[in-house]
Amino acid sequence: MLNPTQMTRFLESVNRHFPIAPDAEFTMEANPGTTDPAKLEAMREGGVNRISFGAQTFDEQLLKTIGRIHEAQDVVTSIANAKAAGFSNLSIDLMFGLPNQKLSQLEESVARAIELDLPHYSLYSLKVEENTLFHRLYQRGELTLPEEDEELAMYEHLMDRLGNAGYRHYEVSNFARPGFESRHNTVYWHNEPYYGLGAGAHGYALGKRHINIKGVQPYIDKAMQALPLLEVNEVSQKEAMEDFMMIGLRLREGVRSADFAAQFGGVSLESVFGPIMERQIGQGLLERRPDTDGYRLTDRGVIFGNEVFGQYI
Repeated sequence: MLNPTQMTRFLESVNRHFPIAPDAEFTMEANPGTTDPAKLEAMREGGVNRISFGAQTFDEQLLKTIGRIHEAQDVVTSIANAKAAGFSNLSIDLMFGLPNQKLSQLEESVARAIELDLPHYSLYSLKVEENTLFHRLYQRGELTLPEEDEELAMYEHLMDRLGNAGYRHYEVSNFARPGFESRHNTVYWHNEPYYGLGAGAHGYALGKRHINIKGVQPYIDKAMQALPLLEVNEVSQKEAMEDFMMIGLRLREGVRSADFAAQFGGVSLESVFGPIMERQIGQGLLERRPDTDGYRLTDRGVIFGNEVFGQYI
């Protein structure tokens, strides 16, 4: 939404008001259709050192189906422009399980993505959320999604293809070369605090979750009077423990017993979730970490991750 002049002003403000460590990961998400060299230069000069592009797919028809404004070539061009501007820490998002998507289409998208030779890839399955156009179409029978078996074949292809290309499957939906794992997402997966600034942003700090007012102008108007918060919710210890397991097990390294005890006043992981974990170990979904300090998903558990996570809620 920002032109290069606005981007420069915005990033100057960020650097003026926040103490940013010299080695901090400073990520911006970008749309391949609206990221030109001038904007990339403004981002680079403003301290941004990592960019995540929302590619979604390299299939032109699928891009139109999901309402994206860019074309496949825009992704290639944006990546080239970003590298020319001095960015080396780059990532793209791809989606699978899209309406009418076939395995062959995903295979083509993954092949083109790997050709870009990036250090990080995020790959997400489509989730049809309530109160969206896709949800209304789905309810009317006008949205044809891949069958579960085909979506599973897509996910298995992603794991095999990226694994064979030298990328580490460090989180259920994320692959990276060593040292390029997303730091800010890792904070979420470790159930550690983060603060949300800006319209519609979410945050989790001091035992509370907050959601900011949505809409840029309403956010600005409220910020002139007080904190522009839409909701603030206390997170109970029970809920925080459940979150620790649900999001922590998304990491292929799993959860550490020592981290659980440190977050929850010395309480042991087994005393809270022992029966659930033993059952999942028996089902071949969970296993002890190699260092025995905690648990992680098995390869089978990755496939059935949502069923594993849901048992902790």
